[in-house]
Amino acid sequence: MKKTVVVLISAMMALLVAIGVCVGFLGYQYSTTAPSSIAQDVVYEVVPGRAFNTIARDLEAKGLVRNAFFFSMYARFKNERSKVKVGEYLLRTNMTPSEVLDVITSGKSIARAFTISEGLSIYEISELYEKEGFGTAAEFMRLVRDPQLIQALLGEKQESLEGYLFPETYMLTKFTDTKGLLGAMVKRFMYVYNEIQPQSQLKGWTRHQIVTLASIVEKETGAPEERPLISSVFHNRLQKGMKLQTDPTIIYGKAETLGKIVINITRADLTAPTRYNTYVISGLPPGPIANPGKEALLAAMNPERSNYLFFVSQNDGTHVFSEDYKGHQAAVKRYQLNSKAREGRSWRDLNKKPAK
Repeated sequence: MKKTVVVLISAMMALLVAIGVCVGFLGYQYSTTAPSSIAQDVVYEVVPGRAFNTIARDLEAKGLVRNAFFFSMYARFKNERSKVKVGEYLLRTNMTPSEVLDVITSGKSIARAFTISEGLSIYEISELYEKEGFGTAAEFMRLVRDPQLIQALLGEKQESLEGYLFPETYMLTKFTDTKGLLGAMVKRFMYVYNEIQPQSQLKGWTRHQIVTLASIVEKETGAPEERPLISSVFHNRLQKGMKLQTDPTIIYGKAETLGKIVINITRADLTAPTRYNTYVISGLPPGPIANPGKEALLAAMNPERSNYLFFVSQNDGTHVFSEDYKGHQAAVKRYQLNSKAREGRSWRDLNKKPAK
């Protein structure tokens, strides 16, 4: 009798082992077999509060898993049903159930690039933000001027975050809100500024003054090698008590009234009494007129040594510099009043010049 019981137990154990091996094999086969050999991208969003069984049925309906029940059982076996995270995910129809489960439990949502070029203002960035579908320009402008947010991000009171939205490419997901983007941009600015600030030659300048001048330098030239020289002109004029007389400040002053950047400048604009018109006001304007990059910040901090007080465009993105008004007038006559000197030339010519 005892022998019979032992035989039965042994047989049952063998059967259980066989079943386990079979289940394990089938589970392995299932988890490593894609529903299709064709790679078709599918964007799938896991929303808050959605049950795993519902997710499994959605995935089956979209052709991302063969069988919702088996996928649910597989996730239970892996103890990952509760690890699924809210997000927007890029899946493919040739992914295995194991790969699909890895993605939807990763929390790594689809990210799209949002690129800010050097010298863009908050007006231009807000328009770009809305145009690329990340949010509304109105919400961007509201937050960029929000006193509490400004204080939290900069640690000081300013009218806006103009000048502190560092130009770079930011990767945004569907769940990145406007406040989160602004926080990332200012954080990047702080990192770069604190890294280069020890190199500054300036004494007695505040961070806000440096950023303001850097924004003007950024707007005045597209030629990187000219930035320190452009900076020297403004530093020299400030030291002599001369007005800066820089056109980009006129444009920014108009933007305060119009709510957008309008490039053209009329004769009346030169004398318009805006807070930013440096043909009217003395010294620096009250704040930045754009968001400068690292090189413009360095140029503002470390101007080249020169006696230049004027510069005029050569119509190709570069400038001619003069130490006195007589030399400046001659340059204006040669490059601005002479129609032949302007014909067929553009700041885009900078892109055609070989790198030094």
